[in-house]
Amino acid sequence: MKYLIKISYDGSKFYGFQRLNDLNTVQKTLEEALSIINKDKVIIKGAGRTDRGVHAKGQYCHFELNYEIPPKRLINAINSIVNPYINVVSCKEIASNFHARFDVKEKIYDYKINMGEFDLFKYDYEYQLNQKLDIKKMQEASKYLIGVHDYTNFVSGPRKNFMNEIFAIEFIVNDNLLTIRFHGKSFYRYMVRNMVGILIKIGLGKLEINEIKKRIDNPKQKFTSYTVLSNGLYLVDIIY
Repeated sequence: MKYLIKISYDGSKFYGFQRLNDLNTVQKTLEEALSIINKDKVIIKGAGRTDRGVHAKGQYCHFELNYEIPPKRLINAINSIVNPYINVVSCKEIASNFHARFDVKEKIYDYKINMGEFDLFKYDYEYQLNQKLDIKKMQEASKYLIGVHDYTNFVSGPRKNFMNEIFAIEFIVNDNLLTIRFHGKSFYRYMVRNMVGILIKIGLGKLEINEIKKRIDNPKQKFTSYTVLSNGLYLVDIIY
């Protein structure tokens, strides 16, 4: 029987999502729990990888079990093993041809920035910039990121193809907490963190608004990267 689960996790407690030898990762923890429940080895396929320190409110994974378990009972069984730093939010049976990664239509990521005083208790969950930002300038600059583009200058590491599409970027302010929300088809390695880094430089007045346009228009030209920490990044949800 094939299942799809939606999970949340505290990324500060793991070395990322993907299985990495003997390191504590989300995939490894889930597979070990499911193998106990299934009484046989289980391999899960995630909708995507998140790096060390990146959190998730809505990550999805599919897997197969040797026998049928009612979804509600399966949720309780998994959570009894993986809580408190991973939590299964929902579970359902799916068709045999469904794939958690290849059937994705949209991913939503948040990046949280504390513009107020340093808060050590939130260090693992918000980027402690502790400076005010010109959000209007950042909003104006972010418009150059929306659409179908070659994002070479916003991705870390080699790829065969850097083309992608960002549907929308939102700026949500709650007191001193700024959340930048990205809606897109998919996101490559460090892509959100690199985009946020440049937007912050623009918000601090250290780069001009058209800096993003330069990078989009000149994908073969090398530019300095401004990669922010992983602690403020959240995979919010995935649309199928």
